[in-house]
Amino acid sequence: QVQLVESGGGLVQPGGSLRLSCAASGFTLDYYSIGWFRQAPGKEREGVSCISSTDGSTYYADSVKGRFTVSRDNAKNTAYLQMNSLKPEDTAVYYCALAGWPECNHLRPASYFGSWGQGTQVTVSS
Repeated sequence: QVQLVESGGGLVQPGGSLRLSCAASGFTLDYYSIGWFRQAPGKEREGVSCISSTDGSTYYADSVKGRFTVSRDNAKNTAYLQMNSLKPEDTAVYYCALAGWPECNHLRPASYFGSWGQGTQVTVSS
Protein backbone atom coordinates (compact mmCIF):
# COMPACT_ATOMS: atom_id res chain seq x y z
CA GLN A 1 0.00 0.00 0.00
CA VAL A 2 1.43 3.33 -1.11
CA GLN A 3 1.59 5.82 1.72
CA LEU A 4 3.11 9.27 2.05
CA VAL A 5 3.33 10.97 5.42
CA GLU A 6 4.33 14.61 5.83
CA SER A 7 5.79 16.01 9.03
CA GLY A 8 7.69 19.04 10.25
CA GLY A 9 5.02 21.70 10.04
CA GLY A 10 4.30 24.14 12.82
CA LEU A 11 4.16 27.75 13.89
CA VAL A 12 7.13 29.93 13.01
CA GLN A 13 7.81 33.66 13.05
CA PRO A 14 8.35 35.58 9.82
CA GLY A 15 11.91 35.11 8.67
CA GLY A 16 12.16 31.71 10.31
CA SER A 17 12.75 28.28 8.85
CA LEU A 18 11.12 24.88 8.79
CA ARG A 19 12.02 21.59 7.16
CA LEU A 20 9.18 19.41 5.99
CA SER A 21 9.64 15.69 5.50
CA CYS A 22 7.71 13.32 3.27
CA ALA A 23 8.23 9.70 4.29
CA ALA A 24 7.19 7.02 1.83
CA SER A 25 6.18 3.46 2.64
CA GLY A 26 4.94 0.53 0.60
CA PHE A 27 7.20 1.38 -2.33
CA THR A 28 10.58 2.96 -3.07
CA LEU A 29 10.92 6.59 -4.08
CA ASP A 30 13.83 5.87 -6.41
CA TYR A 31 11.88 5.87 -9.66
CA TYR A 32 9.33 8.60 -9.09
CA SER A 33 9.24 12.35 -9.14
CA ILE A 34 8.00 14.08 -6.00
CA GLY A 35 5.98 17.27 -5.83
CA TRP A 36 5.24 19.66 -3.01
CA PHE A 37 2.02 21.63 -2.98
CA ARG A 38 0.29 23.97 -0.58
CA GLN A 39 -3.24 25.14 -0.02
CA ALA A 40 -4.21 28.20 1.98
CA PRO A 41 -7.77 28.71 3.27
CA GLY A 42 -10.08 29.81 0.48
CA LYS A 43 -7.41 29.31 -2.19
CA GLU A 44 -6.66 26.66 -4.76
CA ARG A 45 -3.91 24.13 -4.26
CA GLU A 46 -0.66 25.61 -5.54
CA GLY A 47 2.41 23.82 -6.84
CA VAL A 48 5.51 24.73 -4.84
CA SER A 49 8.25 22.46 -6.10
CA CYS A 50 9.08 19.28 -7.97
CA ILE A 51 12.14 17.02 -7.89
CA SER A 52 12.94 14.41 -10.50
CA SER A 53 14.25 10.96 -9.66
CA THR A 54 16.72 10.53 -12.54
CA ASP A 55 19.10 13.43 -11.98
CA GLY A 56 17.53 15.25 -9.05
CA SER A 57 16.50 18.23 -11.17
CA THR A 58 14.43 20.68 -9.18
CA TYR A 59 11.76 23.20 -10.07
CA TYR A 60 10.13 25.92 -8.00
CA ALA A 61 7.25 28.33 -8.06
CA ASP A 62 8.41 31.92 -8.48
CA SER A 63 6.93 32.77 -5.08
CA VAL A 64 9.37 30.45 -3.26
CA LYS A 65 12.40 30.48 -5.54
CA GLY A 66 15.56 31.29 -3.60
CA ARG A 67 13.90 30.55 -0.26
CA PHE A 68 12.79 26.92 -0.52
CA THR A 69 14.93 23.90 -1.37
CA VAL A 70 13.57 20.48 -2.27
CA SER A 71 15.69 17.38 -1.85
CA ARG A 72 15.38 13.63 -1.59
CA ASP A 73 17.18 10.83 0.21
CA ASN A 74 16.31 7.64 -1.60
CA ALA A 75 18.17 5.55 0.98
CA LYS A 76 15.78 6.87 3.63
CA ASN A 77 12.83 6.80 1.23
CA THR A 78 12.13 10.40 2.18
CA ALA A 79 11.83 13.75 0.46
CA TYR A 80 12.32 17.12 2.11
CA LEU A 81 11.31 20.73 1.66
CA GLN A 82 13.61 23.19 3.42
CA MET A 83 11.81 26.49 3.84
CA ASN A 84 13.80 29.58 4.79
CA SER A 85 12.91 33.26 5.12
CA LEU A 86 9.30 32.32 5.67
CA LYS A 87 6.61 34.91 5.11
CA PRO A 88 3.02 35.12 6.39
CA GLU A 89 1.82 34.38 2.86
CA ASP A 90 3.54 30.98 3.07
CA THR A 91 0.91 29.93 5.62
CA ALA A 92 -0.90 26.88 4.25
CA VAL A 93 -1.31 23.14 4.50
CA TYR A 94 1.63 21.58 2.68
CA TYR A 95 1.32 18.30 0.82
CA CYS A 96 3.79 16.00 -0.85
CA ALA A 97 2.72 13.94 -3.84
CA LEU A 98 4.08 11.11 -5.94
CA ALA A 99 4.02 10.99 -9.72
CA GLY A 100 4.19 7.79 -11.75
CA TRP A 101 6.98 9.20 -13.89
CA PRO A 102 10.63 9.88 -13.05
CA GLU A 103 10.88 13.35 -14.54
CA CYS A 104 9.32 16.67 -13.59
CA ASN A 105 10.79 18.70 -16.51
CA HIS A 106 8.98 21.69 -15.07
CA LEU A 107 6.67 22.54 -12.18
CA ARG A 108 3.83 20.08 -12.65
CA PRO A 109 0.12 20.55 -11.87
CA ALA A 110 -1.66 18.49 -9.24
CA SER A 111 -3.15 16.23 -11.94
CA TYR A 112 0.36 14.89 -12.68
CA PHE A 113 0.51 13.24 -9.28
CA GLY A 114 -1.38 10.13 -8.24
CA SER A 115 -0.64 9.66 -4.55
CA TRP A 116 -0.85 12.28 -1.85
CA GLY A 117 0.01 12.65 1.80
CA GLN A 118 -2.41 13.98 4.39
CA GLY A 119 -0.71 17.36 4.66
CA THR A 120 1.04 19.29 7.41
CA GLN A 121 0.08 22.76 8.59
CA VAL A 122 2.61 25.58 8.31
CA THR A 123 1.70 28.86 9.99
CA VAL A 124 3.93 31.91 9.70
CA SER A 125 2.94 34.56 12.19
CA SER A 126 4.41 36.85 14.80
